[in-house]
Amino acid sequence: MRRSEGGAAALAACGALLAGMAVALAAYAGHGVDGDARAALQTAAVYAFGHGLALAALARGERDGLAKLGLFALLLGTLLFAGALVSRHLLDGPSMFAPWGGGLTMLGWLLYALAALRR
Repeated sequence: MRRSEGGAAALAACGALLAGMAVALAAYAGHGVDGDARAALQTAAVYAFGHGLALAALARGERDGLAKLGLFALLLGTLLFAGALVSRHLLDGPSMFAPWGGGLTMLGWLLYALAALRR
């Protein structure tokens, strides 16, 4: 496996793990908490599942550097956004990284779109 393929495979694997963890988070949100926490954790689960699935599908075999940068931004943004919601509602921690995560995710999609248009 060439180095450029390894980075893509790692992104795809992270996406699959993220989607799997999102299923567990959704189950916990549906059965373990109520009220605002339930809504926030379900939002985090949906966000993580959707972006995890996108990473798993789009990253495998990706060689374009701009596309991989976009996908890395998706991963980091998703971890920051969903992680901030989980931190806030399960650990009573700060949620200050949620806007950064949302912004990084939007940037990631923009970079991926630019890379697709270059092809």
